[in-house]
Amino acid sequence: MGKQYNKVQKRRRRKQYFKRKREQTKSSIALKKSSGGTSASAKKAAKKAAAKKTAKKAAKKTVKKAAKKTAKKTAKKTAKKTAKKAAKKAVEEKPAAEEAPGKESSAAKEPPATE
Repeated sequence: MGKQYNKVQKRRRRKQYFKRKREQTKSSIALKKSSGGTSASAKKAAKKAAAKKTAKKAAKKTVKKAAKKTAKKTAKKTAKKTAKKAAKKAVEEKPAAEEAPGKESSAAKEPPATE
């Protein structure tokens, strides 16, 4: 009979122990939600803000680089066009001057300077 009684006592103690543990974990979870949860969400918000900042900076850099590239390309194109136009004018003026040898262009010779 003594052994049976000991088993009953062990079961009661075990039940009480589990009950205490359950209450303890419930209270600790409630504390974490009320106090610890806000700091965790604040940390997450700070991380997101930092990530957004770096993303914005990277986006600005890429936009600036793209703008510089397009500016360089357009500058090169305009320089090439003006160079071609100047070359065409120079080529067109030469044959015109050769065709009319009697006529002298005003740009080619300056009038003599009088003293």
